[in-house]
Amino acid sequence: MIKVKSAVRPSQSLLMGLLFLLSVQLGFGQIQKSYIQVQVTPDHPNWLYKPGEPVKFRVLVTQSGVPVPAATVKYNIMPEKMKPVKSGTLQLNNGEAVLDGGTMPAAGFLRCDVFATLDGKEYKGLGTAGFDPTNIQPTVKLPADFSQFWEKGKAELAALPLDARMTLMPERCTENVNVYHVNLQGYGKSRLYGILCVPKKEGKYPALLQVPGAGIRPYSGDMGHAEKGVVTFQIGIHGIPVDMPLDVYNNLSAGALSGYPAFNLENKDRYYYKRVYLNCVRAVDFLASLPQVNDNQMSVMGGSQGGALSIVTAALDNRIKWLVAFYPALSDMTGYLNGRAGGWPHLFAENTNRVHETPDKINTVGYYDVVNFARFVKVPGFYSWGYNDETCPPTSYYSAYNVLKAPKDLFVVPETGHWTYPEQYEKADAWLMPKLVKEEPAKTKSRK
Repeated sequence: MIKVKSAVRPSQSLLMGLLFLLSVQLGFGQIQKSYIQVQVTPDHPNWLYKPGEPVKFRVLVTQSGVPVPAATVKYNIMPEKMKPVKSGTLQLNNGEAVLDGGTMPAAGFLRCDVFATLDGKEYKGLGTAGFDPTNIQPTVKLPADFSQFWEKGKAELAALPLDARMTLMPERCTENVNVYHVNLQGYGKSRLYGILCVPKKEGKYPALLQVPGAGIRPYSGDMGHAEKGVVTFQIGIHGIPVDMPLDVYNNLSAGALSGYPAFNLENKDRYYYKRVYLNCVRAVDFLASLPQVNDNQMSVMGGSQGGALSIVTAALDNRIKWLVAFYPALSDMTGYLNGRAGGWPHLFAENTNRVHETPDKINTVGYYDVVNFARFVKVPGFYSWGYNDETCPPTSYYSAYNVLKAPKDLFVVPETGHWTYPEQYEKADAWLMPKLVKEEPAKTKSRK
């Protein structure tokens, strides 16, 4: 049974929602620029090379768009996230120079970091050449009982009542959309919270589950898609309400939830993300229970940690018919144990002092790595990222992308890092929305 009540939230909540609407809607990064720009560009227009093919990096330093007359810069060249294989200084001529970057003998990404110091301040730029990235193979192993592990978890979840409690948020509602703060029974003893936006006009609508990027924050809901006739459900993952004052989340981020991606990593049954992954399925349960939702028209979308959760949700629950994932985290996390970049949260990177490099923790990762979920995705997906991502290295998400057997559309914008251009959102929307409002896949109510 779904319980609905109405509550008037303080004006602070409305202001907070407006402030966060664009900046943290799905956990996507924002473009950050300064008037000093250090541009590093591989000499192939698509930034792609064959293994063994040499790459040259063009370096350009500008101030307010004008080349800096003279400057000496420092540079490092290395496989992404690894130690430099070549370092030195470079003299610019009218703000520009060309640097011999060498090559890579096998599939991967070669990065050039450039540092320019002007007026006592250091500025950084980077460029990343891709060597046959669609042939990058994952390092993470698939546990023999992977499917059984998650089927057991889903069965435990299904035995729990939904106990959905919906609180109308009148100050966020519009002429066309009702907005609710939702509180559900989650996996184990946890609760799941989110913001639900439902078109007011009577009828059946497609649904979009929005899963969050990393961090602890409030959410405001996706009014944009709801105004276009889609029921949207934007969830948090930490078992706390998503409409509290911002300082509550800041305190949790600095305190009780600091470092949450490594909580209980030594035990696959108690690892932090077990509840998170299964509660994404619980969010689908909730959407499917709503009388306004066409449960044959459900999709999932997210970026970074949310990109990972999009793939995980689609793999665990066949009621999801389409997914959108931007630069998915939690992918091929064991890369560092095999001499190359691993995915966020970089559990096995050298700067962690190898504290997680134990048999139990490595074993746990196999049950949660996005690569292993990607192997079981059966629905079409839209994916987008760039090569300059320092948070989620492209080696890691190509490891997941390359094992996908389902239909997949990839939109690469090479110069982007852990952020997106508006055009990437527009491409994703242009891919997803016609499917939600027009296509009608075969009816199914069961889970995989």
